[in-house]
Amino acid sequence: MHISVLKEEAITGLNIKEDGIYVDMTLGYAGHASEILKRNKKGFLFAFDKDINACSYSADVLKKIGSNFKIFNTGNINMKEVLKQEGIEKVDGFLFDLGLSSVEIDNGSRGFSYMIDAPLDMRMDTSSTFSAKDLVNTYSEKDLYLIFRDYGEEKYAKKIAAKIVEQRSVKEIETTLELVDIIDSCIPYKDKRHGHPAKRVFQAIRIEVNNELGEFKKALTDALEVLNVDGYISCITFHSLEDRICKNIFKSVSEVDPVIKGLPNVDPSLLPDYEIVTKKPILPSDMEINENPRSKSAKLRIIKRIK
Repeated sequence: MHISVLKEEAITGLNIKEDGIYVDMTLGYAGHASEILKRNKKGFLFAFDKDINACSYSADVLKKIGSNFKIFNTGNINMKEVLKQEGIEKVDGFLFDLGLSSVEIDNGSRGFSYMIDAPLDMRMDTSSTFSAKDLVNTYSEKDLYLIFRDYGEEKYAKKIAAKIVEQRSVKEIETTLELVDIIDSCIPYKDKRHGHPAKRVFQAIRIEVNNELGEFKKALTDALEVLNVDGYISCITFHSLEDRICKNIFKSVSEVDPVIKGLPNVDPSLLPDYEIVTKKPILPSDMEINENPRSKSAKLRIIKRIK
């Protein structure tokens, strides 16, 4: 079962009011949503997830806590439109917990794991028609290289992309372990001692298949726009690409214009509408990492709307 990362820290960071409107932008298996609902007895919780299995499971979990929630089986990129249809214009808090759940990773049939032989899939939304198999077998060598370089920060991206194109010209690449073997053959032994050789490429493919970074940028920007005064956003990321997006967006809306910075009697309308709560990201404790090794790369950033 999935173990929610930085749960207490993220929930505390939302400063939940019992009559507020809250949104879990990445519902998963209701770890964070359950804690929000427990504290939000007179308000309402909206939640989003592309994975229909996660939505069904979480609905059963949340029903045991209260009835003041609604789950949407759609990407959080649609949040503004969905909430508008629900008559909601402002929200008191948003929770983002990015990346994969342990359930998705450990379910071999989903094709997310480089440890289990399965069809190349990696779709978070199983109704989508575009999968990892399509990407691996149709993208040009240049596009594969750029994805592996930019989304996986893979040192041997060019070599791996060339090898994939070579292999698929002989036979279509269909399974996770077929792809793992190709990647493994491109990486020198000395570089295999620092984690699984396929980790970065699998991350890159998953990000591209699900448009994770593009959707995150829009969803986080929309959340800031919809956030109420005195409302908070807690955002948990799991790799440097996500964290960089979060950090830069938070910075862009909270920085004082250099032209007026330090001046006395500045018109309040010229000051930022947001304030970063976490000057440095909150990291998992040693105890949490020992109990849940998958939490090791997590970072939590929190921002507040102040006007």
